Amino acid sequence: MEERLALNDFLREYRFPFYIIQCTHNDRNVPNMHSHDFVELVYVVRGEAEHCFEGDCYPLCAGDVFIINPNEAHTFRIEKGKEIEIINCLFQPDLIHNSCLRELGVDDSMDYFYVQPFMSHSERFYHKLQLRERETADVLRLLQGMLDEWQAKKSGYRTVIRLKLVDLFILLSRVYKESLNEGRESTKRSSHHMLVRRINGFLERHYDEKLNINHLSTLFNISTRQLNRIFKQEMAITVIERIHQIRIEHAKQMLKESDEKVIHVAHKVGYDDPAFFSHLFRRYVGCSPGKYRAHGS
Repeated sequence: MEERLALNDFLREYRFPFYIIQCTHNDRNVPNMHSHDFVELVYVVRGEAEHCFEGDCYPLCAGDVFIINPNEAHTFRIEKGKEIEIINCLFQPDLIHNSCLRELGVDDSMDYFYVQPFMSHSERFYHKLQLRERETADVLRLLQGMLDEWQAKKSGYRTVIRLKLVDLFILLSRVYKESLNEGRESTKRSSHHMLVRRINGFLERHYDEKLNINHLSTLFNISTRQLNRIFKQEMAITVIERIHQIRIEHAKQMLKESDEKVIHVAHKVGYDDPAFFSHLFRRYVGCSPGKYRAHGS
């Protein structure tokens, strides 16, 4: 059974949505298949395992780095007698503001970092980015620096962690670009499946904003007609229906975990009209927001 994790389960302070840990897994302490409401960046320090992601498993070894976006299910498969040591970095997408990354030269902001290095079956190094020796040293230095700051909690540590995280974003983006220039991976376009995954990742991160088909088609450089057709083929629902699904799931979580008024929950998940929100909630959940909160499910 798939578990659902929330970043709040790990946080020491609510206002700084970040957590980092270095840990070891073996065949006796493998995490269950799980998804979460945060972005997870994993760096493999040593050892080997298989990463089971969205129904497939891929080999991992030292120097691999990969991203898991919100609501993507994954776990590890580890052979008896083997283990894998990782640095796990968990954060909310809004920890670093998009404008900051644009000013620092990260192409297409957060969406570039989340999606581009990990795109299609051939383009994504089997859902990971394989670092070379010099890149490994730089990534490990940044992650270790974040670990030290997180554990010491000295004055200004939040700012230092944000800066190091931006450094890491830029470094990994450069690694990806260099790999393209050097022909280390195929440059063929993303498959329909990966295009839909990119769109889903964007919707998960921007569900609380004003979203429409025209904006998405411009963002992903595809016509509105083709976007709807591909999305319906892959997901069996329309883009707009997917937006509603994501928003309602987040609303359910807010109703269970906070005392926010329904009208405020509606606004926080992207709906200006509370009546329309309540109508959609009944349609997707089978009861009103108030009743859902009262019964806790």
